[in-house]
Amino acid sequence: MEKVNVLIVEDEMITALDLSTGLEREGYRIAGIADNAEEAIRLFKEHPADIILMDINIRGAMDGIDTTRELLKIRQAPVIYLTAYTDAATIRRVKKIQPAAFLTKPFSIDNVRVAIELAVSNLAMAGMPLQNAAGEPVLQLDEYIFIKHNYHFVKIGIGNLLYVATDNNYISLVTTERKYLVRLSLNSFLEKIIAPKIVRVHRSYAINMDKITSFNDQLIYLDKTEIPIGRNYRESFLKCFQFR
Repeated sequence: MEKVNVLIVEDEMITALDLSTGLEREGYRIAGIADNAEEAIRLFKEHPADIILMDINIRGAMDGIDTTRELLKIRQAPVIYLTAYTDAATIRRVKKIQPAAFLTKPFSIDNVRVAIELAVSNLAMAGMPLQNAAGEPVLQLDEYIFIKHNYHFVKIGIGNLLYVATDNNYISLVTTERKYLVRLSLNSFLEKIIAPKIVRVHRSYAINMDKITSFNDQLIYLDKTEIPIGRNYRESFLKCFQFR
């Protein structure tokens, strides 16, 4: 499992620490805390950040809005503004950035968590979304899958998947660390994601080709895990290999 990484840019240290503690308790990882533009830019370059929490009034010559512009020149990421400033001039400047959310102080961790979930969901929906039959979102963004787990999104690297197994209307996403149960058919999952290395080898199983340690005519071994090869899938499985 890979947690969603959050960069906090906030000049009030107590607020920043409360955010950090609360978000870590909710299952997020803090990519760093900065109180000025220079530190925020350095952290953003050095550490992966999926979400930026940005105060508008920060230390230094650049405020949070100008700092955001510099960060987004490096790479794109959803921005959630946290501020006590709601005057018309500030709002006009913020709108040009098109933030994922705008939260006024004082705010609660629940407010921030919901804003982060919506930001992650909207970002993934702009790429390749999945929706399971019960409405719980399973989303793909590049090489990651986001699934709703314990009230927040969990980021799973597709490269960390060992295999996907189906049992009626549910699939189990088994990673190198743990297993996640999602109400979704295996057919729907494979149709929606873009992951060439995830290959169906049986009516009940799809595997990560990079995790194969050995195989024979009937079984594929992912280290100590045995996955059966279905008769109807053997040919397509073998076509994944390059023969010279």
